[in-house]
Amino acid sequence: MKEAVFKKRVMIFSGHYGSGKSEISVNTAFILKRINKDVLLADMDIVNPFFRSIDAKKALESAGIRTIAPMFANTNVDVPAIGPVITAALRNKSLCVILDAGGDEEGARVLGRFRHEIPMDDYDMFFVFNRSRPMTSNLSDTLDYIREIEESSRLKFTGLINNTHYLGETTVDDVLYGAELAKEISEKTGIPFFATGVMKKLTDGLDGKIDHPVIILSKNIRLPF
Repeated sequence: MKEAVFKKRVMIFSGHYGSGKSEISVNTAFILKRINKDVLLADMDIVNPFFRSIDAKKALESAGIRTIAPMFANTNVDVPAIGPVITAALRNKSLCVILDAGGDEEGARVLGRFRHEIPMDDYDMFFVFNRSRPMTSNLSDTLDYIREIEESSRLKFTGLINNTHYLGETTVDDVLYGAELAKEISEKTGIPFFATGVMKKLTDGLDGKIDHPVIILSKNIRLPF
């Protein structure tokens, strides 16, 4: 297996609740930091109060990764307060910026507020999906969801990330089942199948069974109870 390589300066991760987009956002920040990149992670999810990338703030900042986020989930009251910080980061060409976008229509609209600051020639927006979740369990529903996010954000996805999992019960077959759907989505939309997210403990079982890059994940985000 080969590991995925992130080539753009601005990386946006969007996906339905339970997709694991925040875990992938956090892991990507650590990956970039290990190769001596200057990294900022912005948690832009104003709806979901759990499994947010900001929950890993202590570990991220201990590694030298700056993090910013609205103070309160379920409200957009303080998005204007962090807006100038995000704008400045997007304009800073020496800084890698990771945007963990809310995985619904409202979250996509928040992302769309910054579309004029996002460098069109230097960004990737990844659709992270978990085939075990109802909204992304089949091709038709997933295509509808992709269109909804693109229309609301007024940005286009540039890559697909299969992150199919059942938390600690995930098997190799589950991961491969998700990869099958990723290939179908790619064929239908033309969006490249960028990578599969996989926890370290499953990598040996996947060796030789997949023909695309992987993002090897460590668990960083946990429920606060």
